[in-house]
Amino acid sequence: MAVNNLLEPLTLTRGPAMKNRFMLAPLTNQQSHADGRLSDAEHHWLTMRAKGGFGITMTAAAHVQAVGQGFEGQLGVFDDAQLEGLTKLADAIRAAGSISSVQLHHAGNRSPKELVGTPVCPSDDPETGARGLTLAEVEQLRDDFIAAARRAEQAGFDGVEIHGAHGYILAQFLSAEINKRDDRYGGSLENRARLIFEIIDGIRATCGKNFQVGLRLSPERFGLKLAEIRDVAADVLRRGDIDYLDMSLWDVTKEPYEEAHQGRSLMSYFTELPRGDVRLGAAGKVMTAREAADVLAAGCDFVVIGRGAILRHDFPERVRQDADYVSPALPVTVQHLLDEGLSPQFVEYMRNWKGFVAEDVAA
Repeated sequence: MAVNNLLEPLTLTRGPAMKNRFMLAPLTNQQSHADGRLSDAEHHWLTMRAKGGFGITMTAAAHVQAVGQGFEGQLGVFDDAQLEGLTKLADAIRAAGSISSVQLHHAGNRSPKELVGTPVCPSDDPETGARGLTLAEVEQLRDDFIAAARRAEQAGFDGVEIHGAHGYILAQFLSAEINKRDDRYGGSLENRARLIFEIIDGIRATCGKNFQVGLRLSPERFGLKLAEIRDVAADVLRRGDIDYLDMSLWDVTKEPYEEAHQGRSLMSYFTELPRGDVRLGAAGKVMTAREAADVLAAGCDFVVIGRGAILRHDFPERVRQDADYVSPALPVTVQHLLDEGLSPQFVEYMRNWKGFVAEDVAA
């Protein structure tokens, strides 16, 4: 029965319901054009996952400003020139019966200098060479996240996910170690979280009433404190202005990194929060049907699949057919990945993940 729960539909407050409990994780792959336009390779990769049964098909992180680019070949959503490819993708995902979403991203001090020149950050950051944003630039950043959501809606996407995780710019604002501002965007946790809430409010005011908004948070590393991220999550769930909260946990079974919070799972700090009508999902090394079912059994509403979706484009369909489904063992061959819709460039990127691609097989 536990695995069957994964196949049940899930209504969201706004927009279409998920046909099952599987969300495709937003996965960096470096397949798009240098100017941020969607490539045929990226279109193929994502539409394969939509056809493979995912309830929500999420794009890779898409930067909302040129200076926010985090990777070579990153999808962009900061210019109307990117609309043509985005529109084609949204249409194809819808035709496959999946909800479509663009993940809105800005890398902040994690932007490579060779791509953006001088990266930007909440405050001057000597370690990376990033310069602190002026107040006017923070307000422009907020407005550009909102404009990117409007652009995604114009392209026909059902919604967007705001990337507030993994040490990128919104997480940098959340971090008291990185954010040294002394204006309304720095100091207290309320001030450090202000930008995220203003982006949510702006998207709600700008986009249609059925447009879906998700938020991704991660509660550890990059100067983040679990207790603070839990408080932010509690606040965003209480307000009810998003449709889902996507917690990126590195491993859904792990205990917290901080010793004071150990003795229980990291995920449990979020599943216990009152969430009203907001849906909660988690990501982190879910590779089998049983592991996916365990995420729901632990209190989440849906599960976010990353590596498992790289290895099999039809992970949800395989779970539907086999309650004991297990992802292919690693490493896998280059040919396996090509057959699963990865481009040669994406395969090369996956070589950065130790033990993922068999080393004795050339691309």
